[in-house]
Amino acid sequence: MKIMAIDYGDARTGVAISDALGWMTGQTAVIHSWKPEKTAEEVARMFKASGAQRLVMGFPRNMDGTEGPRAALYRDFAALLEQTVGIKPVLWDERRTTIEAHQILNESNYHGKKRKNTVDAVAASLILEGYLAYLRNQKE
Repeated sequence: MKIMAIDYGDARTGVAISDALGWMTGQTAVIHSWKPEKTAEEVARMFKASGAQRLVMGFPRNMDGTEGPRAALYRDFAALLEQTVGIKPVLWDERRTTIEAHQILNESNYHGKKRKNTVDAVAASLILEGYLAYLRNQKE
């Protein structure tokens, strides 16, 4: 099953789509928009074009597992996605994904203008990889 994951942000939203079998991250992209409606429309377009069957959205949690300060905003966006895409997104714990994405880029010596875009796509990939690992563990 093909799965799409997003790392939602105010200005940029990272997108990662799995391979057809749902084993690993395939393509990545970044949506540039300050408007949630436009972001949701672009997610819907990409979701349909990719043939994905499930949508996973990173959800902010504090280190103790409680909901983070932006949780209400993310829940509102998840509801907008459900209306726009036509599928309820799975809210997935995104703790430390952006920090890990920055660490990966640092270790790869990746710097410069494109880094801002790349970090969101890498964060979406980490969200997707975490979700795919969860699914594999459920099957065992």
